[in-house]
Amino acid sequence: MDFLQDVFQNKIFVSAALGWLVAQVLKTIIYLIINKRFVAERMVGGGGMPSSHSATVCALATAAGMRYGGGSFEFAVAAMFAIVVMYDAMGVRRETGIQAKVLNEMMELLTNMGKEMSAEDKLKELVGHTPLQVLMGAILGILIAALVGV
Repeated sequence: MDFLQDVFQNKIFVSAALGWLVAQVLKTIIYLIINKRFVAERMVGGGGMPSSHSATVCALATAAGMRYGGGSFEFAVAAMFAIVVMYDAMGVRRETGIQAKVLNEMMELLTNMGKEMSAEDKLKELVGHTPLQVLMGAILGILIAALVGV
């Protein structure tokens, strides 16, 4: 029981976890407003506004910096981790989503030509983020870490 108590009293962990949770809830609400339908997968899925990946790692890096200082090993590791995650979200993962969309359109054309394709064959398109989605996630994460305070 001491372990769980320690985890939930760890403000660096709490900041990162809240960054993810708040971003996922906001992502679900924004999706609901724009598309006029609730999709539960948005609560745990990747892609969308704001980036929960960015919110998580920026909250982690901000909290580590606040706790240990900008010159610390802990901040350096968290900040570099954040940079890699955000770069990946805008790069490889975003391109993967774009390619999935093109392939899904090609599969739909094949289906219309008589080829049988199941719904399970459809590729997931929301996997990456635009630079704006990453920026909004980063700002959200920083704000959450500042509000949690370390």
